[in-house]
Amino acid sequence: MATDVCTHLDQIQVTELPETIAGCEDCLAIGGRWLHLRMCEICGKIGCCDSSPNRHASKHAHEAGHPIACSAEPGEDWSWCFVDEVAFVLE
Repeated sequence: MATDVCTHLDQIQVTELPETIAGCEDCLAIGGRWLHLRMCEICGKIGCCDSSPNRHASKHAHEAGHPIACSAEPGEDWSWCFVDEVAFVLE
């Protein structure tokens, strides 16, 4: 059920992107490709977006129970809660 606010903000532990990102960690391991990158704000894992063939960021969120990811794309500052289905910007 979608809400207007993310109810998981207290779980955020990682807010800074790594200085360098080689790509989607899982795609690199299997020789896959990605379109856009996301970072789990709970553990820092880098995964690919849902427009990518393997959708590793959302798979990680559901399998690990880590509800929030942020864009790891240059110039983007938004986050997404997979549970509450809401986008937001951390201030």
